Amino acid sequence: MGRADERRARQRGGHRAAPPQPSGTHAPGVGGRAEARRAAQGKGRSKGRGKAGKDGRSLIRRMFTWKKVVGTLLGLCLLGMGAFIALYMMIGIPEGNADAQLQSNVYKYSDGTLMTRDGQRNREVVDLAKVPKKVQLTFVAAENKTFYKDAGVDLRGTARGLLNTVAGRGAQGGSTITQQYVKNYYLTQEQTVTRKLKELVISLKLDREKSKDYILAGYINTSYYGRGAYGIQAAAQAYYRVDADELTVEQGAYLAALLQAPSQYDWASASETGKKLVKERWNYVLDNMVEEGWLDQGKRTSMTFPVPKDPKAAPGMGGQVGYLVDAANNQLARQLVAQGTADNVNDAVTMVKAGGWNITLNIDKKRQAALEEAAKTQLTSKLDPKERDVDADVQAGAVSVDPKTGAVVALYGGQDYYKHFRSNATRVDYQPASTFKPVILAAAFDEAAKTQDGKEIDANTLYDGTSKRPVVDNGVKVGFAPENEDDASYGDVTVQTAMNKSVNSVFAQMGVDVGMDKVLKVAGQMGMDTAELKSVPAQTLGTMGASPLQMAGVYATLDNHGKKVTPTILKSAESSTRTVDLPDPIGKQIISREAADSVTSVLTGVVDDGTAKVSVRDNTERDGRKVAGKTGTSDENRSAWFTGFTPDLVTSVGLFGEDHKTYAQVSMYKAGGVPRVNGGGFPAQIWAMYTFGVSSKNARFDLDTTQGAAVQPSQAPTPSDTPSQTPSQTPSESPSDTSSPPSETPSQTPSQTPSQTPTTTPPSQTPSQTPTEEIPDDPLNPNNEQ
Repeated sequence: MGRADERRARQRGGHRAAPPQPSGTHAPGVGGRAEARRAAQGKGRSKGRGKAGKDGRSLIRRMFTWKKVVGTLLGLCLLGMGAFIALYMMIGIPEGNADAQLQSNVYKYSDGTLMTRDGQRNREVVDLAKVPKKVQLTFVAAENKTFYKDAGVDLRGTARGLLNTVAGRGAQGGSTITQQYVKNYYLTQEQTVTRKLKELVISLKLDREKSKDYILAGYINTSYYGRGAYGIQAAAQAYYRVDADELTVEQGAYLAALLQAPSQYDWASASETGKKLVKERWNYVLDNMVEEGWLDQGKRTSMTFPVPKDPKAAPGMGGQVGYLVDAANNQLARQLVAQGTADNVNDAVTMVKAGGWNITLNIDKKRQAALEEAAKTQLTSKLDPKERDVDADVQAGAVSVDPKTGAVVALYGGQDYYKHFRSNATRVDYQPASTFKPVILAAAFDEAAKTQDGKEIDANTLYDGTSKRPVVDNGVKVGFAPENEDDASYGDVTVQTAMNKSVNSVFAQMGVDVGMDKVLKVAGQMGMDTAELKSVPAQTLGTMGASPLQMAGVYATLDNHGKKVTPTILKSAESSTRTVDLPDPIGKQIISREAADSVTSVLTGVVDDGTAKVSVRDNTERDGRKVAGKTGTSDENRSAWFTGFTPDLVTSVGLFGEDHKTYAQVSMYKAGGVPRVNGGGFPAQIWAMYTFGVSSKNARFDLDTTQGAAVQPSQAPTPSDTPSQTPSQTPSESPSDTSSPPSETPSQTPSQTPSQTPTTTPPSQTPSQTPTEEIPDDPLNPNNEQ
């Protein structure tokens, strides 16, 4: 067979034909067979290796075809999209986390300056509209220039953050303003894949459901700026001592720069490197604003770095501040109940203390400082508990009111809020004593009341001023025979003189003449708490409880010509969710103008010819001011008062004996080194120093009356040919009722003196009342002190 034939045969048979044997060769021998066998084995091995390699390469090609790769990637994308859609459906916008919602309450003086902050978090949420537009844009320029265009997320930044979190490389930047707000307000600061995925989903939803302004406002109000300041309002105060609405662009750029590293960039504590970095950041913010067309290049060039002010400790609650804050909180709580926002005062107080309130008080900084100084100079500096134990038991409270507006312009609650938590300005557990007498006279004038013999009561009406003379009603003794101060008897005296000398017996009888139910009605209308008081003659002694705040309101009503004045410490109160509408402190006409003005006229005699003349009339700082007022000293010298007014200012000062260990009511005899604490002593001295330092020198009483010391000289007590049939026996400031039956004695609150008709003080003891209020003048002892 030729070579061509062999080739064709191999192609047809699929293998090569055996090579032809050499000529003359027969069957192979042993050696030949071995060689043939080895050759066959080698050929088989070679053929197997080629087949295996060929099959492996085919398998890889079959598994990783382009169709399968594309399909797999598409499947993964679809799976990821499905998972994201599921997450989007499952994750909603949650409630804000509790920490992010914490705010402080901000309290301001009447002029808008900061008084203090109170709360767990120094944050005050402000509306975006109160932040200047260009200041808003500094934050956008610093953190997220595409804020107004993007969908609320930065996918590349988020992906980078996820990878870094998985790799354990910590937090990474790149989030949008929306994402940062979501992290601050809705989530936490933890670095986990779950939190980042939630952040992404919530940010997308928030961007769809809320406006950009809403998100930006949330961001700048929840971010931390250093110095303990959360939110832009607190930051503006912490760094520049201004409110957010007063920030300049330069200042706003600094605050925006701070957010990257608050501690490192605080100018007051930053290293040189930190100062360099924050300046670079500040420039970066402003340059971005120019680039975005938000800031004129010329203005940008002229801007200089606004160095922040040094840190200043936030004002605390010490001194008088705590008393002022408590008074404001309590009034706000009562108003929330009144307008239906809260069911009861306790719930309302909880709402107030939850934070977020911006509260402006009527407190005038100058007058507040003057009242504090007067209390210190005229009282606390004279008390020495180391020398006299009783000095540690003296508490003082005072309230000053503008009678035309009802504004509480100053308040003194005690020596220090941290030392005596309860405010002496608002406590109602001590007797107002003889400061109640003008209320009785106001009711008499307003009711056109008559004496027992039918004569209309006026300033010149004569009453029997005999001590312990039984009170009579229609010829019948009512069982009440109170004692005058030091058992002094005055014979027949005019009402004017009885007020000047605080003759208790006169006003006890007058109360019966008017009708005690009418007296208490007028007292309640003027602001005293009389709802549960019995209409008995003993109430004429001022044995109910009252506070300096209440008594200031009563006298302010007199000063305001009979129109009701309700003292208010609140000027305004608002939170991020509500503004509280405050009632008008000036109410309706309670008593006639003539009645109110007549009482005021009579009360000028107490100052010019009565128990307050030494401390007030003869004060060198008076400078011709017109003054009306009344002293008061209660049973056993447990309280002493002076409540008085000029045409433009009413102030009530009270001193209270309170055991500094048990807080029980105690006497103040010998406190401050005087035998007895009189209403005409320390209280009147505090009143005079304060009032003559802050009231108008030119104000004059505009009185619609023809009676009283202000319009005619007071009459000296002279016997009457026909004595009044109305015996006046009300004890003066520390009365004694040894003849009234138990049924006549009104019930007392636990904190008050057990009996409203106190027993007579034994002669061997220190008199229970202020002598200046009841005994005749002694030229050798002008203060009438014993």
